[in-house]
Amino acid sequence: MKIAVRYYTKTGNTKRLAEAIAKAVGVEALTISAPITEPVDILFLGNSYYAFTIDPEVRTFVSSLDKDKVGRIVNFGSAAMMNSTWKKVKAVADKTGIRMDEREFHCKGEFKGVHKGKPDETDLKAAAEFARKIMG
Repeated sequence: MKIAVRYYTKTGNTKRLAEAIAKAVGVEALTISAPITEPVDILFLGNSYYAFTIDPEVRTFVSSLDKDKVGRIVNFGSAAMMNSTWKKVKAVADKTGIRMDEREFHCKGEFKGVHKGKPDETDLKAAAEFARKIMG
């Protein structure tokens, strides 16, 4: 099974989750500036809310994906105030014809002193375990 991990972050929180997931599945975590050039069965995609929606760069990245190169997207992320970005990412993925896995990983993330230290080691371990479960 071919796996890729891509993420977008402004604070570094999602990068830490991406690195934990990537290590668990044996690949490198790359930012969304690295295109998906080879077919992958699973794309772990990390992102968060910025101004109550996903960042335009995430939207552009998902829109640019080739349905013949990405089997499915597994969403993950963190946020200080909002919850899952799954619905926002799915709305864009649906337009490309790429399936979103129903499962996702989400945890609190530190922002301007709120949820200080999050994601913490417990969150990173949980993200890694989540990724291993996705892999079966």
